[in-house]
Parts: sequence; structure tokens; C-alpha cells
Amino acid sequence: MNKQFFGTDGIRGRTNQGAMTAATAAKVGQAAGKLFQRGTHRHRVVIGKDTRLSGYMLENAMTAGFTSVGMDVILLGPMPTPAVALLTRELRADVGVMISASHNPYEDNGIKLFGPDGFKLSDADELAIEKMLGEDLELADAEDIGRARRIDDARGRYIHAVKASLPNTVRLDGLKIAVDCANGAAYQVAPSAFWELGAEVVTVGVTPNGKNINKACGSTHPELLQETVVSGGCDIGIALDGDADRLIVVDENGKVVDGDQIMALLGTQMAARGKLCGGGVVATVMSNLGLERYLQGLELTLERTKVGDRHVLERMKSGGFNVGGEQSGHMILLDHATTGDGTVAALQVLAALVQSGKKASEVLHLFDPVPQLLRNVRFAGGKPLEDPRVQAAIAEAESTLRGEGRLVIRPSGTEPVIRVMAEGDDAAKVEAAVAAICAAIEEVAG
Repeated sequence: MNKQFFGTDGIRGRTNQGAMTAATAAKVGQAAGKLFQRGTHRHRVVIGKDTRLSGYMLENAMTAGFTSVGMDVILLGPMPTPAVALLTRELRADVGVMISASHNPYEDNGIKLFGPDGFKLSDADELAIEKMLGEDLELADAEDIGRARRIDDARGRYIHAVKASLPNTVRLDGLKIAVDCANGAAYQVAPSAFWELGAEVVTVGVTPNGKNINKACGSTHPELLQETVVSGGCDIGIALDGDADRLIVVDENGKVVDGDQIMALLGTQMAARGKLCGGGVVATVMSNLGLERYLQGLELTLERTKVGDRHVLERMKSGGFNVGGEQSGHMILLDHATTGDGTVAALQVLAALVQSGKKASEVLHLFDPVPQLLRNVRFAGGKPLEDPRVQAAIAEAESTLRGEGRLVIRPSGTEPVIRVMAEGDDAAKVEAAVAAICAAIEEVAG
């Protein structure tokens, strides 16, 4: 059975269209509530959200769904995705929910679900929920309907947890940090955590109004942070996305540092301390060939997976790795969190900066990336990648790059877009390969 609602990262779409309606959210709450009622104890669910306007609607709808099948609801308010995962375990909840569309614009929203262990649901659990969405579910008797309450100390609990990811001897005194929270879920907790560790903090993207999440700010739009770092004389810039599970860094010169360089730093730092598990790092097919070559030079491996942090996490768990992530900035450090956590990853980077005594541009440039080009081609419908003209263009590009580069073509799991990526030692060949494939897709899609 193929999943119709769940994509690569939960259920996601434009609000009040398709699956992303209050009615569907309530039914997901009922289905997940029924699925995770295991045992005779009083069952509970933790619900967090980012700062989107539609979060109010979906939060209330899911609360209605869960309470209608007899689950108690704990409401966290705006909190990062990793905070929901953490508090699901800490509060001994049966299931956790994050209402967010991550780096997407405010018009979109999504539902991410966590099991009682704080990890995202398995394919089997998602399929079980999907099956239940088409069924009439038994509701709780009147006396067994759940209650809902909002807890006021959720932010403090999460800040304490992320600070605990560093040794007590590490402080950030003397660092001037620019932090861009994308007007999203971490707008209060991330700046507070850095400040409490002694840093001077300059904030941007911390005035959410329901409609400005990720708008010209955050990890997907680092230009504002780059300007802030340079004009403010900051030592480093930290950019999170809307639900704060993603991290991009800006060095003191205003240069953007992506997830590949961050993984190189965190992996080699842990290897030097004898704390890197699995003999390497897990990343996706999108990570730069330069990262792979750098790790190989240190006798470390780069394990590649399909795109999506859930695939990275699955490989990490199966192979015993504790460092993994994506070029886009998802950083998974299993010693500290069960999902990507931009704030925790940022603290590890800041600790390396303090301990080295070097500038961010030195600490965060461990390898020269191989020329890489990524283009997104939007299409209206159908399956362009199955068209013979597109397949011929792909075959020709693969032949051109064979032995000196890579080609990755994949449909997005969250929007009608085909992502075309090529990399290799010859930048001209890379550009020509991407242009040819994109032209073929556009011809077919048009």
C-alpha cells in the first residue's frame, strides 16, 4: 500500500486545501490516538507548533481529534520540532505532534508525528494511520473524553536540555553571535540558550506575526543574516529554519557555510575525541563529493542515503552512527537528540570555535567543495522523468560525467518540483549537464 497523505516528512500542503484541513487534522488526531493507545494507563499526546497563522486552527483540530478518542493533550505552543521530540519522551507521552511546514512559506503547514521514544514514526505506523483515516473510528464514552492543558515551562525545559549538550566547562563568553530564527518556532529559545551561555547575541527573524515565517530570512534566505554579521562585526551567524531542525552558518566575512562543512567539522571533532560512532558520517546523495573525499582522507566513511532526514536517521540507527545530516542543514546528533536539532548543532559549532581560538572562516572550511549545481524544475502534473526525451538527456549527462562526477535527479517529496543536481571536477561539464536535463524536463512539462 502506497502512502497518500504522508510524504518524506509527515503530512504537508497548502492550508485549507487537500489534506491540510481542520477536518483531516482532527481525523489524524483520532487515528494516531487510537493507534497509540497501547496499555491500560491514561494516554497523552504532546502538541507543538511553529508560528504560522494556521497553527491555531490545526492545533485546535488535532486537540479535538485526540481528546475525542480519550487522549489527554499537552500543548506546548510555539516550539522547535526537536523540542517536541524531547518533551514527548520527558513527559512520558504516547505520541508527539509538531504542526509545521518547516522551511515552506506561511501558506503551507504540516503534521509531523513522533512515537513515545521521540523518533519519527515508521512507515508501518504511518500506513496504519492512513488506513484508519478512511474508517469510522470508535470514539470515547462521554466520561472518558480527554482533557487538554497548556504547560508554561516548556521553553525552559528545552533550553536546559540543549545547554546540557555541552560540557559544563564550555562557555561562549567573548563571542558575538548573530542569530536568525526565521520568525519561526525558535524565536525565543535559541537566542536565550546562546545568551545564557555567555554570548553577546544579535537577533533577527524574532518577530513572528503568523505570516512572515521564513520570509526573506532563516536558513533558506541567509542574505539578511550575512548583512547583519558583517555590519555588526559578529564572529559568526546562526540561521535556523521555521521549525528549527535545520542549521546554516555564516562566517565572520558573511560567507554561507552549508551542512556539508558543518558535518565535516562535527564528525572530525568527535573522531578526534574518540566519540564518533560507526566509523564515519551519514549524509544524503545531495552532499558534495568534496565532503566524501575529505572524510576518506581521514580514513572515515561517508554513508549516503536517499534525501530526507528520516532516511539519514534510519541508516544511523541501523549502522550505529551518531553523526549525520543533510547539505541543507539538518544535523542529527544522536548523542543529544532523536531528530535534527539546529540549536544543538549550532552549540557544537560554537564550542569548536571557542576551543580552537580561531575564526569561523578557518574552523568551518575543512575542504574545497567540488563544483556542484542544483536546479529545480516545476511541473504541472504527470511523470516527466519517465519520458524518453528526459531519460535520453539523463543518460547522455551520466556518460559525460562518468568517472569525474555525479548526477542526482529526484522529484521533491513536498512540492511539484524535480530537483536536478550534478557535480564534478569540471564546472563547465556540470553546468552543461544540468542545463540539458532541465531543458528536456521543461519541454515535456510544458
